[in-house]
Amino acid sequence: MAAIYSGIHLKLKSPQTPWDNKLKLARFAWISSQCLLPNKEQVLLDWCTHALSLYYSKKVEFSQDFLEGLWCYLDDVLHSRKLQSFLKQGKTITLKLNMAQLLDQLQKCAHVGSKSSGCVSYILSVCQCIFSSPVLSSVFTSKYELMVDLLAKLCSLACRELQQPLPMEYLKKESVTSHDEPMTECLQSEPATNMETSQMDMLNVSPLDQPESDVDKSSSKPKENLRSANLYEVLLQVLSSYLSVQRQQANPSRVSSMVTNHLLQPFVLLRHLLTSGEFAACLAHLRLRQQLCRDIRMKMDSILQLALFPSEHLNSYKEELLPPKEDSGKRGSGGTKGPFKPVNAVLSKLSDRGYCEPSLHYPVKSSALCLLFKFFLEKYGKAKVEDEEEQRMLCFYFLSRLVPTLDLHLGEQKSPPASMSSPENWNLALLALESLLSQALSAGIYNVAADRIRHKDVQLNFYRAVGQMLFNEAQPSTPSWYRCLKVLLSLNHLILEPDLDQLLSSAWINAECMEARVQRARQLMVCSLLQTYTKLRQLPRLFSELMSVICQPALDDLRPPLLPESISTSLRTCLLDTPPSQVLEICSSVMEAIRKYILPDLVKEKTEGERMETDGEHEDQERKDASLKLLPLSQLLHAILFNLKTLDNASPVPLVRQSQDLMKGFQSLIKELLHVVSTEKKNRNTSSVQKASKKGRKSLNVKEKPSESKTGALWEQKTLEAALLLRYTWVEVDTLFHMHCYKYTSPDEAPSSSPISDIESLLSGDILHACHRPSPSYSPMSCMLLKLLTLQQMKKILLDDALIGESSTAALLKRSAQFILATPELEVSLDGEQAWDGQISSVTTSSYFAAHWYLVTTNLPLILCHLSSEDVHCIADVLISSFLNRRTDGSEELPPGSLTISLISSQLLQSPMLAELPSLFSATVWSLTQRIICVLRTAHTPKVCSTLLTFQEREAVSSQRDASQPLPTLVKKETVVEDILTSSKTGETFVLLTETESRELVGLLQILTILHPDGMSSEDLSCVFLLLFFMLTSSSCKTERMTESGGDALFLGKLLGVLAHLLESKNFQSVLKLMHGSTLLQAALSSLLWHSRSARAQATCSTDWLDFIKAVQVFIQTLVSLIIIRNSSVRLNLDQFASYLTSEEVTSRQNAESRSGASLSSVHLLLASVTFFSQVMISNLGRSKALDQILTQILAKIAASLVPAVESVLKPQTLSEGVNQPASILGQAFLVDVVTVMLQSELSSLSVEDENKHNGTRLTHMSLYQGFCQQVLKEISSAPRPMDFLVSSLRFLSSFYQAVQMVEEKDTEEEGEMKKGRNELDDLYIQILQNLHRLLTAPWLPSTDLSELEPAVQELLRHLVAKSTTSRFNLLLMTIREGLDISKLRAGNCREALSAVITIKLLSCCQLPETCSRALWLIAPQIISAVVFLVRLSSQDVSLTLPFTIPMITSMTSLLRQGEGQITSPHHVTLILGALQSVPLDHMTPAVYHSAFLAVHEALFAIIQCHPQAMLNAASSFLNVFYRLVASIVQEGRQRGDGDAGPDSDVYFQCSRLVERMYSHIAATAESFTALSAFMVAQYVTELQKVTLRPDVKLHLTEGIYLILDLCKEQDIKFLRAGLPMGVREVFNELYGSYTHYHKAQRQGEEKYTV
Repeated sequence: MAAIYSGIHLKLKSPQTPWDNKLKLARFAWISSQCLLPNKEQVLLDWCTHALSLYYSKKVEFSQDFLEGLWCYLDDVLHSRKLQSFLKQGKTITLKLNMAQLLDQLQKCAHVGSKSSGCVSYILSVCQCIFSSPVLSSVFTSKYELMVDLLAKLCSLACRELQQPLPMEYLKKESVTSHDEPMTECLQSEPATNMETSQMDMLNVSPLDQPESDVDKSSSKPKENLRSANLYEVLLQVLSSYLSVQRQQANPSRVSSMVTNHLLQPFVLLRHLLTSGEFAACLAHLRLRQQLCRDIRMKMDSILQLALFPSEHLNSYKEELLPPKEDSGKRGSGGTKGPFKPVNAVLSKLSDRGYCEPSLHYPVKSSALCLLFKFFLEKYGKAKVEDEEEQRMLCFYFLSRLVPTLDLHLGEQKSPPASMSSPENWNLALLALESLLSQALSAGIYNVAADRIRHKDVQLNFYRAVGQMLFNEAQPSTPSWYRCLKVLLSLNHLILEPDLDQLLSSAWINAECMEARVQRARQLMVCSLLQTYTKLRQLPRLFSELMSVICQPALDDLRPPLLPESISTSLRTCLLDTPPSQVLEICSSVMEAIRKYILPDLVKEKTEGERMETDGEHEDQERKDASLKLLPLSQLLHAILFNLKTLDNASPVPLVRQSQDLMKGFQSLIKELLHVVSTEKKNRNTSSVQKASKKGRKSLNVKEKPSESKTGALWEQKTLEAALLLRYTWVEVDTLFHMHCYKYTSPDEAPSSSPISDIESLLSGDILHACHRPSPSYSPMSCMLLKLLTLQQMKKILLDDALIGESSTAALLKRSAQFILATPELEVSLDGEQAWDGQISSVTTSSYFAAHWYLVTTNLPLILCHLSSEDVHCIADVLISSFLNRRTDGSEELPPGSLTISLISSQLLQSPMLAELPSLFSATVWSLTQRIICVLRTAHTPKVCSTLLTFQEREAVSSQRDASQPLPTLVKKETVVEDILTSSKTGETFVLLTETESRELVGLLQILTILHPDGMSSEDLSCVFLLLFFMLTSSSCKTERMTESGGDALFLGKLLGVLAHLLESKNFQSVLKLMHGSTLLQAALSSLLWHSRSARAQATCSTDWLDFIKAVQVFIQTLVSLIIIRNSSVRLNLDQFASYLTSEEVTSRQNAESRSGASLSSVHLLLASVTFFSQVMISNLGRSKALDQILTQILAKIAASLVPAVESVLKPQTLSEGVNQPASILGQAFLVDVVTVMLQSELSSLSVEDENKHNGTRLTHMSLYQGFCQQVLKEISSAPRPMDFLVSSLRFLSSFYQAVQMVEEKDTEEEGEMKKGRNELDDLYIQILQNLHRLLTAPWLPSTDLSELEPAVQELLRHLVAKSTTSRFNLLLMTIREGLDISKLRAGNCREALSAVITIKLLSCCQLPETCSRALWLIAPQIISAVVFLVRLSSQDVSLTLPFTIPMITSMTSLLRQGEGQITSPHHVTLILGALQSVPLDHMTPAVYHSAFLAVHEALFAIIQCHPQAMLNAASSFLNVFYRLVASIVQEGRQRGDGDAGPDSDVYFQCSRLVERMYSHIAATAESFTALSAFMVAQYVTELQKVTLRPDVKLHLTEGIYLILDLCKEQDIKFLRAGLPMGVREVFNELYGSYTHYHKAQRQGEEKYTV
């Protein structure tokens, strides 16, 4: 048989054998061990490659299916295990495949619609196998041109794939095919011998490949195989191989030429397709992983950078880019062949249009240019050479060649080409230009001085040409246009200075686009402009240009706001850094612009003939234009003066004189403007009289010029707004100067001028007529400014004792306060919700009411005492009504920083200032009470009571709104008390509330909860409390839907919450004079029990019912604590309430309901009340011996009454199956709490009543507690349980262990059952320890929930170890040691280690016996070593950071804090620092980042605070860890655009505060860090140079690093200035300058007064 098979090679060579049979024979020969061929592997490979060569040389014709079969056979052979093992044995195989033919096939497949695309998956698989084997890959790697050709074709194929249109069935699951499945070939119908036939039959079922292949490779594969093949994995593999081959090439010029000519175009196209968002859907369709795309991009970038910019080509780039030197005779080698010009070659290749679609050409080219400049800077710009200036100029000249390639024609007036006419291409061009300029700025290639002195301003001229192009082809609707200008400004302000007026006009004053992104970019550019000229101390020049731009004729009437929030904030900061003399100069220039350009147009006088010729229309238009320019100038002057550094007694005399001259000129300007308005008003009045006299003769004149009056009204309105704004500014600034500087003399100190005369002129309506409400004719801004001026004059009067004493002053102040309040405007303001941004210049008709309400509320302490009671009640009504509107309309989102009427009211109600205004506070309470009474009065009353009759009688009085009547006249307290007692005893309901009424009452109750109870007077508090208590006992909701959630549970819960809130008032004693505390408790509980009868059993599980039970708990605990703390007849009140709880009536009803299976709501309520009552008494034990005697007696009585009820509830019912068990209805956690309280009550009795020793040695109900304990131990860790049950169970186990321990101690004293008791306690200790361990390691308990269990676990551990013996404590330590076993973590069992470290953390905080403490700290070094290893291991997986790594660090921190003085070896501190070094801080969500940052910071803080001796040797390690924190917060706290104001932004702000805190602690321990202070500063500025920090984050980091600069000596500063790189050195110089200017001067000033 072997001889027969050995003839196969003859048949393969025979021309008579059909090709299909040859292929089947080759398959059989490969898989059959009986086929004996010498060198069979090489023979079969040679046959296959020879067959392919014959086909591609066109010597043989194959069908497409057979061709695919050949490639499939070659692929299977190369991937077979047999060949791989053959190669591993060191044997050689030669692949005689013509690679040119393979590449030709790839090129054919790259064409759309190619018939041979089915072979691509096999060819790619063959390439993958070839490049996976060093032996086979030599076919390519030995021929560099072949590698380049293969890579180019693979890139073209990848680009074609990404540009294919998506199929319609994109969302359907595609059938994934691969090359690794066994193949079968169908038999051909040609004749064959018997031997061949038998072989063919064998081949039909014989797999060629290895068993692990899993996908079919039949020749009938669809052409979609190309998309599912591993094209991009093969591409990455070929890229890696090519990169290694390229690095081995000895001729860099050849490599550069090959890459430029063959690879550059496909690389940049593929890179664009992989990074562009336009093709994201294609990437998702092809299932390309982001990491794979990233790896491909990185490989292509490395190839381009190494090939195009090698070190050997530096001279070539210099010859091409740098201008020829004057003394050089010739350039180049002088041969016939020209010099090598790499830049020209690269740019010409990028400019060709044939390598991609026309729509992709410009995006690909623009992104490629930015990439090439980045590579050029990294290679030639950052290399350390002797001539750095030449290096920078080389980079600049390269930039100057790239910018024109973007089709940006610099210095030419030609129209842009057609390709640049579309907005999309302009956007791309500006984005690319921004990237190029930003890279140039970051690389520091522009040295202004060197460029001017040695290079004749070549760079300045280039950048100016760029700037001129940006202005000539302005794109103000594109954000990148503003960013390009910002970068040019950062390079050198002289670039844009010749076009400064155009810059201010296009980018600030006359900007049109209001899109948010454009607005943000525009404002950032303006802020940068202000900051630049501030640093140059040329802010006056900037504002001089700004004045000229503003005063130019406007293109339209609607200019954007001059000072939005961001620009206003930046201006404020810049003015603080500007010398005061320059600020005054700016103000003078603004006023000069108003006088020179604005006033002449406002005061033009014309003759009668001119007026008749123009009819006044042209004159009004000029005035309108002038007024529209006047208003922004006034706003600018207002902003500058309000942010000016005020004069003080230390101000130099010249500055004071300059300020006085400014204020005089300012005052005269205001008078001129007001004169213009008043003169026009008189002229208009005269004209109206004349027109009225001629009305009979010219009745149609009114309709001739309808726009004349409108235009005239507009300019008058704007002029009046500007004049009032300037007058208000002048008054404020003048007052400030006068208060702080005695050298300053106010120009307004003439004898005829006084605050009284000024305020009378304001109130008389000379400026604005008596109707001060905003209207279309009169600006609301004017009204607001009048109120501000009136308020300012009121302040002056109140500061003058002589004026206050005059008789007419009080009436004048009252008129002023009423004018500011404007009651009619307040009533109108409730019609809608308007927002205001807080700036006086933005007060409009829509935002006026919010601004007015803000003015009133912020000045209440000033005006309230001058208002009548009706006005005060009006304020209170608006306060409440607006707050209630917010509750219904508060869903609308407002811009950040905006104010609304409801928001202002809410802030006032929550502020402590309201309690300091007793009249307003009382009026607010009065208004709330009145609204509550109105609801009760309109509600349905099934039975009339005395209280309701009183409300009806007072209805007529209340309807007249007699606000002067006191609150007690509305609420008759004695009557209400009688009705409360009656209703609580009988359960009668006097008021039935609908759902709407109850919702309205809940809103009013919410306001009462916000109000501070101490602000209420005794009368108000007693009336309100009794009214609410009457609602609690006598009202009910008649809505049937509410019974599903426990009857009135929701409403009663809110009511009880308010009552508990009022109990905290310091004046509550007035209520206790009317009703005793026990009476209140009994009446409340009795009424609640009556209410609970209507609830069904299922109601006890609803959320509303549980909230109601919590409200009952708070009410009982607050009232009982009040009785105990204030010593208000403690025995009488508490005993009386306890007697009610244990009365036969209550207990019998409770037992009956629990046995009958009826509604358990009342049982739940009663048990909860008893529990809460007992808890508050237990918590107050230890105040005094007399009080303890009283409380323990009451506790014993209550505990005895609880036992039957608990046993009844716990006892299983034998009723029908449809009845739920009481225990399951009431909830496990609740029952555990009840039993815990019973146990604690008995324990307190045992601990206090020592005289009854024989009866107290045993707990009365020990058997109940023991059975309950066993049940808890059984259920606590057996299955998933609610968190409240787990916490309650742990607390019960703590109390039970304490009880058993107490019993054992008393038995030990009697020497009776000592051994037995000790065994019982040991068994309980072991059981608790085992179940606690099972709970903490339970897989059903999430790791994030363990923090909720920690307080209860710590309490349990505290009781376990408080009096623990050594043997018991050793059991606990053994459990910890087992949990820290490294093998468990490596096996994936993280919960064991997590349980151990949590136990360590909690145990270290417990008070241990001396022997146990020594044992713990003896093994603490071993624990630290184990935890350190666990931290290092878990830090390798970022997903374990929150659930595992952070708890580990927290445990180490706890050991460090508690081990102060115990951990003596610095080695263990060094180990912990090494572990902290490995904690991940990158690529986290803000919440996880904050947790990790805080954990590492707290560990460092514990080291520096508790282990200072270790810092002597571990300072460098400490700083390395701290540097990671600094670097991470600098990176995370960078400016991110719109994301800076998100909800997560506060995380990084808090982290920056922690860094500042650590800097302060480092500075406080200077002896350990003095030598490293310069190192810390260098690290900080190095990180700071990389990013732009958010202002809030930078503030805290800067304050912290200032403290480290305090430690630096003079030689340290010199060292930093000399040793830091250039860009970092600039950052340091700026930092040190601000340190010297602000921090150091302040510190030295403080040291002058320090002893």
